[in-house]
Amino acid sequence: MAVWFHRVTRRVVCATGLALATAAWGQPAAPAQPEKVLRYAFRVAETGFDPAQLSDLYSRILAASIFDALYMYDYLARPFKVVPNVADGLPEVSADFRTWTVKLRKGIHFASDPAFNGQKRELTAHDFVYSFKRIADPKTKSPSFSSLNEEKFVGLSALRKAAEQPGAKFDFDTEIEGIRALDRYTIQFKLEEPRPRFLYSLADGSIVGAVAREVVEKYGDKIMEHPVGTGPFKLSEWRRSSKIVMVRNPDYREEFYKAEPPKDDPVSQAIYARMKGKRLPMIDKVQVDIIEENQPRWLAFLNAEHDFLERLPEEVVNQAIPNGKVAPNLAKKGITMDRGLALDVVLTYFAMDHPVIGGYTPEKVALRRAIALAYNSDEEIRLPRRNQAVVSQGPIYPGMYGHDPNFRSEMGTFDRARAMALLDMYGYTDKNGDGWRDLPDGKPLLLEYATEPDSARRELAEIWKRNMDAVGIKMVFKVSKWPENLKASRAGKLMMWGLGLSAATPDGAGIFALGYGKAIGNGLNHPRFRNAEFDTIYQKLQLLPDGPERFELMQRAAKIMVTYMPVKFSGHRYITDMSQPWVIGYRRNPLVRDFWKYVDIDTSLLPR
Repeated sequence: MAVWFHRVTRRVVCATGLALATAAWGQPAAPAQPEKVLRYAFRVAETGFDPAQLSDLYSRILAASIFDALYMYDYLARPFKVVPNVADGLPEVSADFRTWTVKLRKGIHFASDPAFNGQKRELTAHDFVYSFKRIADPKTKSPSFSSLNEEKFVGLSALRKAAEQPGAKFDFDTEIEGIRALDRYTIQFKLEEPRPRFLYSLADGSIVGAVAREVVEKYGDKIMEHPVGTGPFKLSEWRRSSKIVMVRNPDYREEFYKAEPPKDDPVSQAIYARMKGKRLPMIDKVQVDIIEENQPRWLAFLNAEHDFLERLPEEVVNQAIPNGKVAPNLAKKGITMDRGLALDVVLTYFAMDHPVIGGYTPEKVALRRAIALAYNSDEEIRLPRRNQAVVSQGPIYPGMYGHDPNFRSEMGTFDRARAMALLDMYGYTDKNGDGWRDLPDGKPLLLEYATEPDSARRELAEIWKRNMDAVGIKMVFKVSKWPENLKASRAGKLMMWGLGLSAATPDGAGIFALGYGKAIGNGLNHPRFRNAEFDTIYQKLQLLPDGPERFELMQRAAKIMVTYMPVKFSGHRYITDMSQPWVIGYRRNPLVRDFWKYVDIDTSLLPR
């Protein structure tokens, strides 16, 4: 009864004054159109909505639907394809890949906001210049700066260094050659070095989406709470770590569904046939709840309180999709699934600055490699992940450029005997007779693993504990919420932490930022790994076009990570998303965060 009532209230919309007046004269009012609402849950709480300050996946999903990048990925195309978004065509690129010139479409406006004093505010090239510079402003403390700075915009580093001086501020009004507006609708990027894949850096609105300077200056330190963009949705309601409501942006431009689905993919072909030419976005509202525990998230979907389930929880896989197919009881209700190997990796990192687990001497390297060998990734995949992943052999994800399916390493090897032999060889033995191994100097060997308080993390912790117990290593777990662990990790305060990383581009070299020395602190280098050869290779990878030389360098970088083991890669996950029958057009694209604008709600199928 509660579910039925919920559905009825969802479908009621207010009639217009005209309809009420018509009804008053005895004429039948036109039936009100049901509001199209997509309701689902995030597994992890958001941190905010300002693209320059975000680093977590879920906040970026929200931001991607508010802010526009110059380019985007075709929703259905495979292989992945970059297409214009607010840009008017593909960029003009110099032969040396150092100068990129982009034209903007005219007539695109920001969502209405008091910062604009009641005026319509058009998107211009100057907004993108400001947005890129903001990431470089030390005051913003952008976690994206290290990766953005790798593009080496001419003059940007000098501008930042000047702002880092005592009492100085970032000078947004000084023009630099690297990022400048040639006119109102033309932006040009000049890079110090060739960047053959720079286009990827222009295709993620959750990082380089255009913001308006007036908005940032009006809301100041509160900008994380006041997102104003040119995208299809705008923030309507926010209860931190609880509920986010996004509504259709009434100022959004005319956009229509277009895509290039693969000819050999009948599902994508059918979606395209149904959606082609429809105006975007097709839904009116998105309601996101934060439900960290998998069981209540699953039940909310089963009870039709949610329309969409992102990432089927591993613990209900056998119940929901036995043998890889939708269970008969769910199929009877019209529930569908979309399943595929994600462009992601699950891993545990070791803090290289930590006195127990870190360091580069042979005995410290041996300790990390022994731990990696002692951890059974297959057990993790078989038990807590319910076979919804494949064992990772190295950093580069399957399906990305640079992945070698024949690459094998200690990353994917479980060998308890070898792990114990390494520990014995380097002096990690039980010296005080308490049953636990000690450090070579006799001090206790104690691993502290940061984790989160949900049931899935508890299951993973049990795997870690069982495997470390088996080789005599004592392990304890420090439980905090994910945002708190992220903050502590950036500050270098965690010893070990398990997390997942998703690719933002089709290029497999991006994962190596996890070990790039200049990405420590605000970048992706959570392990705080430092290696001169690795850094040199990483820099070369950014300069070279795809080809045999670049591919070989990627394999070398992977081997360095295996050798020093700052990270234990466990697996690459399958992701199964499930939809109620009234959700139309969903197809997972791991590089498209703003999928909301591509789906529709068939209100005729909603339970009455």
